[in-house]
Amino acid sequence: MSHSSSEFFRQGVEYIKLNNKQIGALGEKQAAEYLKSKNYKILQMNFSCRYGEIDIIAKDKTTIVFVEVKARRSSNYGKGMESVNYRKQQKIRKVALYFFKQNPSLFSNLRFDVIDIMMKNDHVVQIEHIKNAF
Repeated sequence: MSHSSSEFFRQGVEYIKLNNKQIGALGEKQAAEYLKSKNYKILQMNFSCRYGEIDIIAKDKTTIVFVEVKARRSSNYGKGMESVNYRKQQKIRKVALYFFKQNPSLFSNLRFDVIDIMMKNDHVVQIEHIKNAF
């Protein structure tokens, strides 16, 4: 049986297929580590409310940053960032407003970023950080 190595990670001698949810969780973890390496403070991961979810809420100096993470195993269907369309942006904005209503003391500058991660096996091969994506 042949498998694309980009869809599997090695555990012992077996390759185990990562599902999309696992790829997403691994991508979010890698994105958070990337942001920390750039001196961002992670305020919350996977903030969820009735309007939806934001993958990462971070602070970059005095700016609150809402980050959508898109992790992919291939570019066959385009980059992950391309899936952050107008509808998705509106949903993220609503969640951000809800977050600020719950945390008024954090109000300061804000922006919306997208982090696009290309993964091969369990390793990140490329991170693209788009600041002020929308």
